[in-house]
Amino acid sequence: MAKSLFEQSEASNLRAVQPLAARMRPRTLDEFAGQQHFLGEGKLLRRLLRANRLGSVIFYGPPGTGKTTLAQLLASETKSRFRQLSAVTSGVKELREVLQSARDEAATGGRRTLLFIDEIHRFNKTQQDALLPDVEEGIVTLVGATTSNPFFSVVNALVSRSQIFQFQPLSQDDIKKLLMRAIGDRERGLAKYQVEMTDEALGFLADVCDGDARRALSALEIAVLSSDERPLQFTRELAEESVQRRAVEYDATGDSHYDAASALIKSIRGSDPDAGVYWLARMLEAGEDVRFLCRRLVILASEDVGNADPQALPLAVAAMQACEFVGLPECQLTLSQCVTYLACAPKSNAATVAIAEAVSDIREGRMIPVPLHLRDAHYGGAKQLGNGVGYEYAHDADDGIAAQDYLGVEREYYRPVARGFETELAERLATIRTRLRQGKP
Repeated sequence: MAKSLFEQSEASNLRAVQPLAARMRPRTLDEFAGQQHFLGEGKLLRRLLRANRLGSVIFYGPPGTGKTTLAQLLASETKSRFRQLSAVTSGVKELREVLQSARDEAATGGRRTLLFIDEIHRFNKTQQDALLPDVEEGIVTLVGATTSNPFFSVVNALVSRSQIFQFQPLSQDDIKKLLMRAIGDRERGLAKYQVEMTDEALGFLADVCDGDARRALSALEIAVLSSDERPLQFTRELAEESVQRRAVEYDATGDSHYDAASALIKSIRGSDPDAGVYWLARMLEAGEDVRFLCRRLVILASEDVGNADPQALPLAVAAMQACEFVGLPECQLTLSQCVTYLACAPKSNAATVAIAEAVSDIREGRMIPVPLHLRDAHYGGAKQLGNGVGYEYAHDADDGIAAQDYLGVEREYYRPVARGFETELAERLATIRTRLRQGKP
């Protein structure tokens, strides 16, 4: 049905106050940019739509990647009523009202309701549990959006009833297409401003927005509307002036914290100082606790470098003490020194493996009694029990190694690797073990 002049005028006025990112939202799935790993031809979400079997889903990913937009498109594709709640501002009362409305609509033979809940991880357990009956009965098609890992932040019962789709940052090519579409669109975009964008400016915006379409389109709009030149020559300089410094997305207790810490440790373990320094900088810029970083580096010095470089641990401990003494911002220099040293150091997890195997034997196996000759003999009556009898003082041996048994069974936990100082230790240990075996019964 054709819109009245009043409705057309109202729609035009609404578009005029909307930011460019909102005006340029795709109207069909074919216009949607990115996420082809689950939305492309033959992929799961596309197949669910074609089979008319779309159930509840959870969209998980960073801001500006299209979670809200895709939810609206799914409602259109499935001819469902679209209802939206924000977990930040909505309580149980609002949630129950929407669910009751959806149940009433279904009971009267109306359209099914697609309920989009933004930041669903902000709902507490009670609120999330309130969704379960209507999700289970199919009264609503739930689309939850979250920037936090749903396997940690959403109740298991809801996760188990939903398909999880992980959104990725948009590629630079995707961002470039969106920017050029906005420049050329006369109805919703910026075509009336006659924007002529240079390749350098286009590449800069596509790179600096970090896969966030909203951020790229906002920068484009700020640059165009703040310039009087028409036609507008959109240069890299203009693009740089229109991009705000991005706040680092980081939750000190959430995914970003643990993912960045994991990337830092794995980069150092993998001997890549450049990656290590990047992840260190990322965490520092986001306000990470310096003590947490120091603890992780001290642990890594033993866990991943060990005796391959015996200087690694004292250096990490010294860095921890220096950071406590100096504080930010200067202690980032100390942290950088520590990260780059540990990354370049030879690696060994032999000490880590040794203690893990010994603990496993203790927990799972029969306890080994302390051999009599090693037991404490510094009290009256100890010798009557046989304690300390036959013990050989290691310093009395010519080579400082007494040929005696220190464990009572044949076990080898520490196996030095052929890297760094452990190469020398391995040769020394071979000699030591040969002497010790001579003392075994």
